[in-house]
Amino acid sequence: MEEFRHSYSRLCKESGAEPQETVLQQLQELPRGRLDLATHSLTVDTCRALGKLLQKEALLTELILSDCMLSEEGATLLLQGLCAHTVVRFLDLKGNNLQAAGAEALGQLLRQNKSIQSLTLEWNNLGTWEDAFATFCGALAGNGTLQQLDLRNNQISHKGAEELALALTCNASLQQLDLRWNSIGLLGGRALVNSLPRNRTLWRLELAGNNVPGDILRAVEQAMDHNQERQTTSRENQARTHVLSKEVKHLREEKSRQFLDLMETIDKQRKEMARSSRASAACVGQLQEALNERHSIINALKAKLQMAEAALALSEQKAQGLGELLATAEQEQQSLAQRQAKEHRMEQQEAAERESKLLRDLSAANEKNLLLRNQVDELERKVRAQQEQLFLARQELSNTTAALKMRANQAEERLELEKKRSRQSLEDLEQLRAKERQHLAHLEEKLRLQAQARDEAQSACLQQRQTVAEAQARASQLGLQVEGLRRRLEELQQELSNKDQEKVAEVTRVRVELREQNGRLQAELTAQEALKEKVAALERRLKVIAGDHREALLDRESENASLREKLRLKEAEIARIREEEAQRAGFLQNAVLAYVQGSPLRAISPQK
Repeated sequence: MEEFRHSYSRLCKESGAEPQETVLQQLQELPRGRLDLATHSLTVDTCRALGKLLQKEALLTELILSDCMLSEEGATLLLQGLCAHTVVRFLDLKGNNLQAAGAEALGQLLRQNKSIQSLTLEWNNLGTWEDAFATFCGALAGNGTLQQLDLRNNQISHKGAEELALALTCNASLQQLDLRWNSIGLLGGRALVNSLPRNRTLWRLELAGNNVPGDILRAVEQAMDHNQERQTTSRENQARTHVLSKEVKHLREEKSRQFLDLMETIDKQRKEMARSSRASAACVGQLQEALNERHSIINALKAKLQMAEAALALSEQKAQGLGELLATAEQEQQSLAQRQAKEHRMEQQEAAERESKLLRDLSAANEKNLLLRNQVDELERKVRAQQEQLFLARQELSNTTAALKMRANQAEERLELEKKRSRQSLEDLEQLRAKERQHLAHLEEKLRLQAQARDEAQSACLQQRQTVAEAQARASQLGLQVEGLRRRLEELQQELSNKDQEKVAEVTRVRVELREQNGRLQAELTAQEALKEKVAALERRLKVIAGDHREALLDRESENASLREKLRLKEAEIARIREEEAQRAGFLQNAVLAYVQGSPLRAISPQK
């Protein structure tokens, strides 16, 4: 309170007034949170300073200003300062002769202040001025924090009691009201009794010394007892509701905790499933890469097979062409024989005629014969040279085929090495990705080189084929060498059959390798299917866990529904009790009214 005292002195000096010594002494000795200025006469300046201080003081909870001889202006200043105060709980203004201005200031205080719970206004004159007191009662009707009001000895008439009755029908916070030693009378008592059934919070109403009949006092006591029982029941119900709410909150917390645990378990399982799915996806990716690599190998082998089939078809076409050449050569030989026979017959016919010529030309024929022999020798030499060229072409063809076979074997060996390396790369996929790319680039370079070598070999084969075609063309021109060509054709057919057998053997070997690779791929596919089955089993397990979770949630929801039903039953029971109490109050009110109307005092009261 030291700071409060200094502030009070400063404000008094600023307004040009001297602070009261008694007030300063009292402020110095007061405990914290309580300001007691009872029996100290307070001037208007002091009230103005205190009103300003009360607007800022946040620790004051009790203010006692009884018997301070406050003027109307001083009381108004003090109450205006309390309007904005939000901490004070107890206010005592006993014996200050408050009248119309004080009643209006108190009404403003009750409308604006939301913290005062106890207000003592004993020994004032609030009821003398009916309009001002009506303003005070109107503010009381709208107040929601005041619980105790003392209006003893305030000259309250039956009209003031009627205003209080109207305020009590609207007020929902006032619990104790002291109206002793006023002038309420019979009419005011009836008004108050009539307002009590609509007020459920007031449980103490003092009306002694107001010329109120005893039956009305008994009705008031019964109404107060009823309200007190109602308050007790309400407090018990509130306590039960609080306990039930605590239980419901505990159950909700337990359910939320269980739900969180279940969600954590589900999250863990989801993470585990995601991890397993990622691992399976990585494994599937590895298997897919291996499968793609195997497919590329199979495609390469298929390309080789197609090339071999194309070569086989080409050799068949060559054999067919050689057969056609043989047929044309035989036809030419037959036509040549027929022509020679015809010429022989003509020569026999002309033999006689030519015999002389032959004799004459014998010498010339001998010379021609020598020339022809020389030509035959030259032709034989040419045939031998062509045979040697054909033999060299065959040898080169066999060399190229052997080289192709060697390259194919090397390619197959390289493919086997690449298979081994691919297996090793599948086992160490995560560690050797960069090396695998380099290896793939190297393989592509090797495949490119092999393709170039294959193209070179094909070009060489084409050149050899051109050479063979030229030789065959030359052989076709040599009709006299048909028999030798037949033998050579038979040899060529034998070689072609050998080559066909070799190609068939190579094709069968390639097919066997393809079957083996298909078997391995099928095994890998079965392993992939097994992984998919594991994933499906994990998904089924997740569905089972989700179903269990839904069942648990449904159980919890059913428990919540049962608890809500219990709460609803409790609320229905409380509503039924309230209705019964309201009916009992109505019956009591009717009984009181009937008793009052039928009592002899009703007939005597007009004479009074």
